[in-house]
Amino acid sequence: MKYHLKISLFVVIVLIAACKSKPKEEDNKEKQQRYIHSNYRGSASKHCDLISTRLFLEPNFADREITGRAEIQLKPHFYSTDSVILDAKYMRIVKVSLNLNAGKPGVSGMSNTIDLKYSYDSIKLKIELDRFYSKEEKINLIIDYVAQPEKVKVEGSAAITSDKGVYFINHKGLDPDKPVQMWTQGETDAASCWFPTIDAPNQKTTQEIHVKVEKKYRTISNGKLVSSTSDSIKRTDVWIQELPHAPYLFALVVGEFSKIEDKLGSMPVDYYVEKEYEPYARLVFGNTPEMIKFFGEKLGTPYAWDKYSQVVVREFVSGAMENTGCVIHFDKLQHNNREHLDNTYENVVSHELFHHW
Repeated sequence: MKYHLKISLFVVIVLIAACKSKPKEEDNKEKQQRYIHSNYRGSASKHCDLISTRLFLEPNFADREITGRAEIQLKPHFYSTDSVILDAKYMRIVKVSLNLNAGKPGVSGMSNTIDLKYSYDSIKLKIELDRFYSKEEKINLIIDYVAQPEKVKVEGSAAITSDKGVYFINHKGLDPDKPVQMWTQGETDAASCWFPTIDAPNQKTTQEIHVKVEKKYRTISNGKLVSSTSDSIKRTDVWIQELPHAPYLFALVVGEFSKIEDKLGSMPVDYYVEKEYEPYARLVFGNTPEMIKFFGEKLGTPYAWDKYSQVVVREFVSGAMENTGCVIHFDKLQHNNREHLDNTYENVVSHELFHHW
């Protein structure tokens, strides 16, 4: 009898314990669901679709600003619209206009433009169009502006320590141990700190950048360098990428760099470092062509972009950034052969490359 009583008591205790623990399990599930919902970030809503972006830029190192003109072609995503909202952080907006000639067969230039009304709150640029446009019609906007990265108030993250979009290093040239440079960092939505756009990863646009700099500086960007023209003081480089990509992957670097040319077949694979580190560039980056070939074969998809360039800059706000065909690395990848024994950083090189698939 005592034995059966003990068994009964044991069963009761087990059942009570199970009943008590069940709500806890349910609570944990509810907490997990709340966490998932509170941290879920859906794709940005699409009101308009970017098509092409043409930028005319002139960096002002003394004031750490960029004087720019953005020619942006887009169209309504679905519903007809008489307005467009662009991301444009902490800029001086000079003028907004509409090019009525763009896209017309046999018509070129900007001889037929009209000024547009707009409102601006330092983050969003809301533009009033001249009429309603349907999703079959292209809208050709022109924005004259000045990018002011030093006024940007957006904070960075754990992976990216700052979010100004564009950075001027030793901008007055007062530090003899540091080069004068300008470089961009667009992830996640900081491209709109240096040009007006729809700053969302689910937007894709072709890219054309005209950048005017002193002749002593080299420019590096996405796509191909298609022309360079000079006046008595400055040079204008034109970079074009025909395949569309997200605005946060736009890149522009200006500075005095040595260029080390490499190839994979006929495709340019280039490395840009300071002159002092030119002898070691192939030591650090020389396996890149083999990596490109390896990833293409393993994935069954060849590398799709015009070229693959890597540039090392000073004071980068992250370890590296996978800008399309124009990866920017922090300065640890700029080292000599003795330092290479401690860390090759080949994991960083391969990591940024793999993003391109």
